[in-house]
Amino acid sequence: MADAALSAFSVFFMQSPSFLEYQRTMQKERGKNNAQSLFGVHQIPSDNQIRNLLDAVPPEALWPLYRWLLQALEGQGKLKEFHVLDNSLLVALDGVEYFSSQKVHCECCSTKTLKNGVTQYTHSAVTPVIVSPHQAEVIPLAPEFIAPQDGNDKQDYELAAARRWLARENGYLPKNVTFLGDDLYCKQPFCEVLKQQGRHFILVCKPESHQTLYEWVEDFQRLGQVEVVEKQRWTGKQRLIERYRIAHQVPLRDSDDALLVNWCEIEITDEQGRVVYRNAFATDYALDAQNVVEIVRAGRTRWKIENENNNTLKTKGYHFAHNFGHGKKHLAALLASLIILAFLVHTVLQWFDQCYRLLREELPSRKTFFNDLRALTRYVCFDSWQHLMELMLEGLDIPIPQNPDLC
Repeated sequence: MADAALSAFSVFFMQSPSFLEYQRTMQKERGKNNAQSLFGVHQIPSDNQIRNLLDAVPPEALWPLYRWLLQALEGQGKLKEFHVLDNSLLVALDGVEYFSSQKVHCECCSTKTLKNGVTQYTHSAVTPVIVSPHQAEVIPLAPEFIAPQDGNDKQDYELAAARRWLARENGYLPKNVTFLGDDLYCKQPFCEVLKQQGRHFILVCKPESHQTLYEWVEDFQRLGQVEVVEKQRWTGKQRLIERYRIAHQVPLRDSDDALLVNWCEIEITDEQGRVVYRNAFATDYALDAQNVVEIVRAGRTRWKIENENNNTLKTKGYHFAHNFGHGKKHLAALLASLIILAFLVHTVLQWFDQCYRLLREELPSRKTFFNDLRALTRYVCFDSWQHLMELMLEGLDIPIPQNPDLC
């Protein structure tokens, strides 16, 4: 089982669907291989063996690895670099589909009937990540999969999966966390769960789904109780005007027990008066002219979950939406978890491994870097990762760091 899991992880880590095939050939010809020396695989299973063995393993088997890496990052002080809003961490939530077919399916598939009557089978997940407006990278956390739940006849959905994730991971998160999400998450039951757990939120709030809230905002506007803040910003090419509106303690829904939230809107116009951006947020943070810019900047950072996480997984060599194996039970979800884990490990290596970081600085293109890794490990058997990293550094005329403990 360990060999099957490590073999699957090696494929995603190397971004090479053919990695194991090359290593089996190397083992036959030389009696050794890189799957063994670099990943600790004792015997390389066949692809079908890997799929059969891992199909029975639920993705929760990997949750402790994600938690351990998060605790290690916190212990090394890395999470402090992500702090905003009085030392809070921003955790963005979003759903992503990673499999769709009208033929292949399993017991964990979600289904929907198309207009032509054909059933569409899909796999989706909520993929939380730690983000910051000050950091280019994101920190993926353990995903939660949208799949049929035992004892529930209703179709599973994104918000339900997000609530399960909160119940599961809340105790493993740092104390001060602010959750970000699109309008889907800006619902009272979800916000109440966050408040019960002592968490903050900054959530996109659209007029069409929050009619009562916006009626209150309009009333406050007529009474002169909506605060307006204007800022000018030079982008290097043009001057933009940022106009913020703030309303305090407005109901999130039309009910006697409605949760009261604070609301803010940003509208950005160019020098010709054309609106180039507009958005609004509901939050439990107290809002004023001094902090509204920072609150909005934090709320807008949720886009990083799509650009820096989901799109990276789909388009930057991880092949997140590729069907490496569907299985009959948990295989699709487990392989998706291993792909996200590989992305997380690459990020951690770039921060803490000197040799890896030097190579990525010299080879900033992911495609070039992993092409080199694939070529080298296809033809050369390395004793260790250190051996591989040092060979690449020498080939690029980069001095090898003097302290090997940090490599």
